[in-house]
Formats: sequence, structure tokens, C-alpha cells
Amino acid sequence: MSAVLAGNNSEDVANVAADLVLGIESSCDETAAAVVRGGVVLSSVISSQVDIHAIYGGVVPELASRNHLMAIRGVVGEALTSAGVGLADLTAVAVTAGPGLAGCLLVGLEVGKGIAYARGLPLVCVDHIKAHVFAPFLTEPGVVREAPTYPYIALAVSGGHTSIFEMSGPGEGVTLGATIDDAAGECFDKIAKLMGLPYPGGMHIDRLAALGNPEAFDLPRPLQNRGLDFSFSGLKTAARLVWERLVKDGTEQAQQADLAASVQAAIVEVLVDKTLKAARERGIKTVVAAGGVACNRGLRRHLSERAKRQGMRCFIAEPRYCSDNAAMVAGLGAEMLKRGSGVTGKALVEADIFVTQRRKRA
Repeated sequence: MSAVLAGNNSEDVANVAADLVLGIESSCDETAAAVVRGGVVLSSVISSQVDIHAIYGGVVPELASRNHLMAIRGVVGEALTSAGVGLADLTAVAVTAGPGLAGCLLVGLEVGKGIAYARGLPLVCVDHIKAHVFAPFLTEPGVVREAPTYPYIALAVSGGHTSIFEMSGPGEGVTLGATIDDAAGECFDKIAKLMGLPYPGGMHIDRLAALGNPEAFDLPRPLQNRGLDFSFSGLKTAARLVWERLVKDGTEQAQQADLAASVQAAIVEVLVDKTLKAARERGIKTVVAAGGVACNRGLRRHLSERAKRQGMRCFIAEPRYCSDNAAMVAGLGAEMLKRGSGVTGKALVEADIFVTQRRKRA
């Protein structure tokens, strides 16, 4: 368990009248809890399961669910302690209700429902992806950070999701494009596994890419000039064919960094192209990027530079808030609470998860 951020422990925290929201996140393989007040993160605690799933090369849903059960009580307790508050000080509980792995989501949701019901607090059910694209609004005690303004174009990019939204308010937006097969992060991880890199592979591709030539291999940019949807399965296949040829030639180790750089360049180019295209088409001058893949240095650099050249403002979530965390859930939950999204009584008891569904294709 790691306290990603242990914030203000001063005695006045519990006495502030502003909404004090406990956030809970368990959609995949991180058990997380956080306390947020007015967009200020007072604590953010994450218990990662990376080591548990690494030997399998990916997340095993049943193992993830069981480990959430074992970790969540301690994680919630540490988040409250680090923030210097108790359950009696809370205004509401916000919890990820989807999308994600069903068994994992249920753990966080039921704990959140239990706390809210026992304390007589409203429960806010939060969309995991909309929470990611809210992350650039988060800050810490004593830190002033410029935030985006609505409306903005949001790129949500992670191991399980790659989508573009037009956001009109906190948690409110329309989907402009999404992957029709693999997510960008999934593509990174699967190619990394093919190349013999450790799990999770995206970060290792990023590190290797800095040492390689991004023009060494001519890899496809799927759907680059067709609408706002994404496709990465063809790129994954092309990278596999290149790697198999390198192995056959005995040059795979010498050219590993070049392939990593070429893969990253292809993925980043498509992500940036479509995000900025969406902004131009909608006449919007602000773009946001969030999600685990938004930690990628190539993506952060190219999106920022190209947005600036096109006269757009660019906001990318702080790295600590890119991967799955509960601060983004609590932060968005607090804004949704102001808009009447909290539930109590029978509605709280009946609150349920929603899981990922493929979009129907025309």
C-alpha cells in the first residue's frame, strides 16, 4: 500500500463547512481511497496489485476481486487518517460504479454503500472514465494550479479505454469517438509482452522509446484519416510481424529500442491527430488528456506542443492522477453532489454497478 499523497493534517480540516467527500475506486487492479474538499486532495491512498498479476502478464479478474476485499478496509482507514478526518466529518461518499471489472466494482460499491448508509450520507455513483477526464481539476493543499474551462475536448486513454469526449460540465459530455477494438494501453502492453518486457509494459515501451529511432519501422496509423474512432489491432499485428522478422534475423535485441520508438510514435500520432481534429471540428480551444497512458512522455510532449501551435490550451492530468485513483472519483463526486446526483434511502440501497459494453456499430 502506498500513500500517493498525504495532505493537510491540520486540526481545521474537519471544521471546514465545504463538502468533504470520501472517494473509493476498485474498477480494476488498484484499491484506492481518497478524501477531497473543494477540488483539494487531502489524501490519496492506492494499494496496487501489479506484483500479483505480473506473473500472468495481465489482470486476472478473480484475483483482483479477492485482493480488493482484503485491502479495502485498510486503504479507506489510511485515507481518512492521512486527511486528519473521521467518518463523522464526511459530507458524502463517491464510488466508481463503472465501467470496469464487475467483481472488482462490486467490492468498492458495496463498501461505499455501507459507509454512506450507516452514516446517513448521500452516495454518488461515478463513471470511471468521466472521473479520469476530471483529474486536471485536482490540486493539493497550498498549490495553485490552472484548470481547464468548459467546454473542452477530452482524450481518455488507458489500458482498457480509448475515447474522445466533448465535456460540457463535470461528468457531463458526449462521446465523439472510441476504439472499435483494442485500447491504446492494451496495444502498448501486448506489444511489450511480445518483446519480452515486464508487465505492465507501457512504461517500459516509453523508456525504451527514448533510446530508439521512431522512424526505424514504417508502422500503420489505423483509421488516422477516418472519423474520430480508433483501431489498434492492426498496429499490434504489424508490430508482431516486425518482431518475428527481427527474431528470425537475430537482431531483436539490437533493434528493440527502435521498435519501441516506432510503436510509440504510431500510437501517439493517432491519439494526438484525432484529439485535435475533434477540437477543430467542434470549435473548442481547450483539450484535456487523462488516464494511465497520459503518463506517456511522448504523448504529453506531442499533444502539448501541437495544441499550442494550433492556438489551443492543453491540460494533461498530473502523473499521480493519471493511473487509477480515488481522488478523481471524490473530486468529480463532489461536483456531482452539488448538482443533485447524490442518492439516499431506497435509491442508495438499490444502487448498482454498470460494466463496459461495446458500442453498437452502424
